Amino acid sequence: MSAMNSAAGAGRQSLFAVDPARDARFVVKERWVDCANLPGDHPLHRVQFFHRQMNEEVDSLEASAQAVVDFPDAPWDLRMQLARQCADEARHARAYRAQLEQRGGHVGQFPVLNFQYRIISARGDLISRLVIQNRSFEAGGLDAIAFGVNEARAQGDDALADFYEAQLADEISHVRFANEWIRKALKEDPRTLLRMGRALSEAAEAFRLVMGSEGTEGVEYPAAIQERLDAGFTAEEVKTAADLAATVYAGRLATPSAVQRPGA
Repeated sequence: MSAMNSAAGAGRQSLFAVDPARDARFVVKERWVDCANLPGDHPLHRVQFFHRQMNEEVDSLEASAQAVVDFPDAPWDLRMQLARQCADEARHARAYRAQLEQRGGHVGQFPVLNFQYRIISARGDLISRLVIQNRSFEAGGLDAIAFGVNEARAQGDDALADFYEAQLADEISHVRFANEWIRKALKEDPRTLLRMGRALSEAAEAFRLVMGSEGTEGVEYPAAIQERLDAGFTAEEVKTAADLAATVYAGRLATPSAVQRPGA
């Protein structure tokens, strides 16, 4: 292997933390294309979706818990908010497991990705982790969950819609406290913006390496405007997100087969 290839490989590895532990029931993959990825009309598609969401909630729990461990000198109020987030994510994981098992599925039925934990926990400072986990991943989740609430109601699955609404309220609080601490950090040191930009750029590259173009096709939802406002985004930030989502979503609607359920 050439020195250039070695350097490139080392650079890619620096984008990721080591996988969190999983027991023998799980098969862990590193790339989206290596997972099952059943099509929307497959009879086990929803089972696979709930299995994936269960593991992603555990990922989020682990990332928040790792932040509490890694930054013992962070403000106490922030560490408490991260601890509450751990409790919320654990509750979500249990709820997704219940949805999975109610539909005849079981833990370990499908391969899993731990990309969220690996991307978030690779960052060496807490603000960068909040920017990626709460302000990016979870903010995008607001749009998907709000879409899922409406879809579940339309399908007559009120129990699932109620769960999504409860999860949405939790996720709004997670994004909101992160926005508050990020703005505080920017006020104290404007150079924080440079660190945030680098974190987002490297997280985007890591996400591309994991997902590829195949893993993001058709996964776009209209911006959840009120939910984003409630989560502490400014009106200008929400408008930007809404305009971008509307453009992309309109393109998805032109190809109906590409539009999938939240998180699918």
